[in-house]
Amino acid sequence: MEFTAQQIAGLLDGEIVGNPEIIVNKLSKIEEGDTHSLSFLANLAYEQYLYTTDASIVIINKDLVLEKEVKSTCTLIRVEDAYQCFAKLLETYDQFKKNKSGIDKQTAIADNATLGENVYVGAFSYIGENVTIGNDVKIYPNSYIGDNTTIGDNTIINAGVKIYHDCVIGKNCTFHSGTIIGADGFGFAPNSENEYNKVPQIGNVIIEDYVEIGANSCVDRATLGSTVIKKGVKIDNLVQIAHNVVVGEHSVIVSQVGIAGSTKIGKNCMIAGQVGIIGHLKIGNGVKIAAQSGITRDIEDNGIVQGSPAYAVRDYTKSYAVFKNLPSLNNRLNDLEKKLK
Repeated sequence: MEFTAQQIAGLLDGEIVGNPEIIVNKLSKIEEGDTHSLSFLANLAYEQYLYTTDASIVIINKDLVLEKEVKSTCTLIRVEDAYQCFAKLLETYDQFKKNKSGIDKQTAIADNATLGENVYVGAFSYIGENVTIGNDVKIYPNSYIGDNTTIGDNTIINAGVKIYHDCVIGKNCTFHSGTIIGADGFGFAPNSENEYNKVPQIGNVIIEDYVEIGANSCVDRATLGSTVIKKGVKIDNLVQIAHNVVVGEHSVIVSQVGIAGSTKIGKNCMIAGQVGIIGHLKIGNGVKIAAQSGITRDIEDNGIVQGSPAYAVRDYTKSYAVFKNLPSLNNRLNDLEKKLK
């Protein structure tokens, strides 16, 4: 894909300084820019590269005062906010790259499945009985959509995603490769001989609009009812969400988090990497949980916790100042005991 400076400036409402007809066909960092590449400068720590870059077009802020002339081969586009404008270009570029449509011949689609307009289904994908797929949905190769599942408009199912039967997926969602939605919850009941009998998991998973789930994450189906991921939730790679969990609107969950069954998480929460949460807890709205914390009790709204088991972050910080010095304190105590004897 090729774009001129004029086209880019029109999209960003920018002012051109240089050749409006210069063409770019790729994106680059400013310090690594070469011919036909587009870059940007937002952090003034990188300003030195503006005067040496070989990038053909660089987006800069309107209020940036240049220390010297840029190369004659470099066209500038001045905008109100270079970082935001470059992010907008990245989004547009990404949409162009993913703008596929049509059904590959090497797919299996049930006769009673319903597909909307401008749907793409990649090779070796399977779409089951009574599936309903909205408009502009992209299903990349080697994906599986189980029976009776519904997928809303503009959702992207990347290669190798598996969505089991009876799940409900909202609009404008993104699932990255290896994600599994609707596998059985971990339900087993020990019998008198200490063997584990499987408890059938007959619920489903409901994922609301604007949810994004990273690679190789799992959201298990409910035993009864639904596991629910609410609107705007963002989930990183390698996250495990167990049966009957509810995650509230616009919460963020970072990699390697494990959430056990039936825990309810409020809206606008932030859960850092490698946090473990036991089952049947209630995590309030606006809660922040520091990395590697172990959550064993309910947390009230807007709580900030750390540690394993976790407690209030201020108390944790004060405690850490003490227990990191325990070896030296122990030595002092031993010395005092010797003197007393």
